[in-house]
Amino acid sequence: MSQRNTGVTSQVVNAHACPVREVLDRVAGKWSVQILVAAAHGPIRFTELERSIEGISRRMLTLTLRNLERDGLVIRTVHPMVPPKVEYELTPQARELHETLQRLTDWAERNRVYIAEARATYDTEHQPELVDA
Repeated sequence: MSQRNTGVTSQVVNAHACPVREVLDRVAGKWSVQILVAAAHGPIRFTELERSIEGISRRMLTLTLRNLERDGLVIRTVHPMVPPKVEYELTPQARELHETLQRLTDWAERNRVYIAEARATYDTEHQPELVDA
């Protein structure tokens, strides 16, 4: 006989998950990941980021950098010169995050064939369901 865990409600789960979800939503975003990867090797200028991240608009790059700076993951440094030189650099916390992203990337590379084969097997086994849906 199974016993229900009546101490766990959706409110309890959401209260614990909300801060984590908020952080993951920010750092796992398409543009955030690409900025973190591009800035991983040291200070980088806005235009260098813009050129290295295919498809990002200037506005989206500005907003994402601002959010990453607000979250304490990017340091924005303005050098007093004419014209002003602005560089972005990862904080120690962002460097740790980059290492984690690198491990995830390595895992994905090691397992991509396995996942492709698993998908093909699943699709073959469930083809009647997919056709009827």
